Amino acid sequence: MLKQRIITASILFVLFLAALFGLPALGWQVLVLVVVWQGAVEWARLSGLIGRAAMAYWLLTLAMMVGMVWFDNSVTLQQQAQVHLVWYMLAVLLWVFVVPAWLIAGWRPQGAWLMGVVGWLVLLPTGLAMLDLRAFNPWMLLFVMTVVMVADISAYFVGKRFGKNKLAPAISPGKTWEGVIGAMIGVSVYVIVVAWASGIYKQYPVFPALIIAGWWWVALAVIGDLFESAIKRQAGVKDSGALLPGHGGLLDRIDALTSTLPFAGIALILQRLE
Repeated sequence: MLKQRIITASILFVLFLAALFGLPALGWQVLVLVVVWQGAVEWARLSGLIGRAAMAYWLLTLAMMVGMVWFDNSVTLQQQAQVHLVWYMLAVLLWVFVVPAWLIAGWRPQGAWLMGVVGWLVLLPTGLAMLDLRAFNPWMLLFVMTVVMVADISAYFVGKRFGKNKLAPAISPGKTWEGVIGAMIGVSVYVIVVAWASGIYKQYPVFPALIIAGWWWVALAVIGDLFESAIKRQAGVKDSGALLPGHGGLLDRIDALTSTLPFAGIALILQRLE
């Protein structure tokens, strides 16, 4: 299983790099639309939407994302930023306030379409962040995503080797506090290496801020991971889908990104609006 996961992850990463740096703007927009659509297909399943209701959900989700891409291509950057900011703020409210309370209370919403609305707040800001960060600088998007990747890998191996204290046994029994600490250490080392290679370490206020941001990213990634685990447990499934061998569905791979990318997006937008 581990070998299959590594092979699949390696292939995905190479394909992602090729798309990130090789696709034209239109091609990247189409790729993001596909990601959001596949995420909606899997979320519909987790929400309990079936048949025509599921099809209506992911078609509506795709239409909303297409509409936002069309809007972005039709207005000024200032107008675009203002609309994206609204979506990012909704995502911030979801991940900082709603989801932690949801996990602590063990909430199990019964309405499938209510879960569908939550899915829009998970998927659409993630898609917008992929567009905004790549348009600004592909290296920025790569850095944010690789921080999450390093956190995930570090947490996995440290948790396997040293994990004893369960983080949230009722939601995800395999996650430990030792794994979280390992993720923070791994991200810290990664940020230091990147800062040293890029020369950012010379800018004193920026360097410590990057490490602190990395720790914040780890916390958000953990929340995103736990939230998807809780939703899958509620739906009675092990994986969100079977798209990726050894990994499950797309949502199983991007769960931590859905809770982190919108925060990078909002930071970029706020800087643009200054």
